[in-house]
Amino acid sequence: MSEHPSTADVLNGATRIHYIVGDPIAQVKSPAEVTRALQAQGRNAIVVPAHVSPRHLADWVAAASLAQNVDSIIVTVPHKFACFELCATTSERAAFLQTVNTMRRGANGGWHGDMFDGLGFVTALQDKGFEPKGKSALVAGAGGAGSAIAHALVIAGVSRLAVHDTDATRRQTLVDMLAGLGLCPVEHGSADPAGFDLVVNATPAGMRTGDPYPVDVTRLQAGAMAACAITAPAVSPFIAAARERGCGSLTGIEMFDRVKDLIVEFLLGR
Repeated sequence: MSEHPSTADVLNGATRIHYIVGDPIAQVKSPAEVTRALQAQGRNAIVVPAHVSPRHLADWVAAASLAQNVDSIIVTVPHKFACFELCATTSERAAFLQTVNTMRRGANGGWHGDMFDGLGFVTALQDKGFEPKGKSALVAGAGGAGSAIAHALVIAGVSRLAVHDTDATRRQTLVDMLAGLGLCPVEHGSADPAGFDLVVNATPAGMRTGDPYPVDVTRLQAGAMAACAITAPAVSPFIAAARERGCGSLTGIEMFDRVKDLIVEFLLGR
């Protein structure tokens, strides 16, 4: 018998609603995983996926805000920057990055946002025995997750960080922000991962069949650590190629497990 009751056993009119919003949404793990974690803490709660396009996001958040039993919104691609603008307050980390991955209802009914992708990523790396301090890192992707991961790596003490993104403006913005911290050299990267101790795919590349690799996998060096933020497929083509070349690896699901723990603590008000 299951240790915890099933969602069907506890779902009733008093159930608190937590959304996860994205476009697409079918790949996310949060509905089941976060629901189980909340219920394990004795909460009558459920996480519901919402597939919302960018042009309808603000209207959808406004409508969700009218429901008094909606306590939070978990945010995934591509809404992390846009949802920052919809928060009344945020953590210092989210304010620096201007992006959020979780919004919790405040006492006055407004949304308070935070961003846990970066801290969860670094924690997952450390779980695998890889300590970022003193290492060189290349992050492909300067979106919400990529920005948070890059920031967390700088805070964790990497010796050098390069950012690669096909959107030159977005890449420049992130490089300038992180360089301004004065903690390590931050530079414009490319698709060439040679010479880096850590190579991160923080783009959606690999979610769809036929997607190009986020970097030139033929230039990955044996012994480097390859990490990926996408959770479906469980082993992305980038991670599979990196393993073939003798690299260590961190999958998106392994990252998500640590991010999930932080999200749940936040939703519990801790």
